[in-house]
Amino acid sequence: MYTCLILTALTALTGCTDAASPKPSAAARGTESAATGKTPAPGPGTASAPSSSRSAAPPVHVTVPSLGIDSAVMRLGLNPDRTVEVPPADKGMTVGWYTGGAVPGEPGPAVLIGHNDTRFGRAVFHDLKKITKGADIAVRDDRGKEIHFKVTFRETASKKAFPTARVYGRTETRALRLITCDGSFDAAGHPVDNLIVYAERS
Repeated sequence: MYTCLILTALTALTGCTDAASPKPSAAARGTESAATGKTPAPGPGTASAPSSSRSAAPPVHVTVPSLGIDSAVMRLGLNPDRTVEVPPADKGMTVGWYTGGAVPGEPGPAVLIGHNDTRFGRAVFHDLKKITKGADIAVRDDRGKEIHFKVTFRETASKKAFPTARVYGRTETRALRLITCDGSFDAAGHPVDNLIVYAERS
């Protein structure tokens, strides 16, 4: 089974799989994490969310109308090895919010992670590469408030040269990043790149 991880600041970020071309050797490992690899998390020197955001209402739902994305949001932390958690494969249609970053709508970079594909098929961010500049992203918090972001640009980055500072670096803007897998596959069947979408509160 093809699998991939998403890199972001701490040192690594999400994992995703591509169920379209299963690899028996990966499937035989039994767990998604064993097959996917690692996604970096933000390291020392990258900014975490401002303390004021810790009391802000966490996100519970995200929509991208132009792509038909309409998903609940689950919370993601860090794995024991300090890589960022990703949604489990059986929740491939659910977006995850990295709780070590900003709360969406608060100053700083808020990071949402989603799979491209899993062993169960197409996942929530499968069509993220089709997003266009200016597209609307709406995030609803657990108090029912909806916050809108406008896409500013997107990039595909090698997981070996992940733009940690750009993704997780300190900013006073109310920023949002969406991350998934992208690119061709390496010899082990893992996508070599991450797709990163950048947006700011509108």
